[in-house]
Amino acid sequence: MSENTAPTDFIRDIVAEDVQSGKNPQIHTRFPPEPNGYLHIGHTKAICLNFGIAHEFGGVCNVRMDDTNPAKEEVEFVDSIMADVR
Repeated sequence: MSENTAPTDFIRDIVAEDVQSGKNPQIHTRFPPEPNGYLHIGHTKAICLNFGIAHEFGGVCNVRMDDTNPAKEEVEFVDSIMADVR
């Protein structure tokens, strides 16, 4: 890697190849938290990756609440997640 080359990773390499080849010209990612608790440090990586790739490649990223455990979901957690993502 030269001094002028930005560091990359295999995910960004795959996305760049797909965009360049026309296989997936529009990047659309998602962040799917479950609203049954507050976000934790592990969510940070997913937020940075999904929103970062969408931003870098001119795409969009959606927040999509997964409801795999509806009995434990609370509006408080949804509001907290949305505030943290913003």
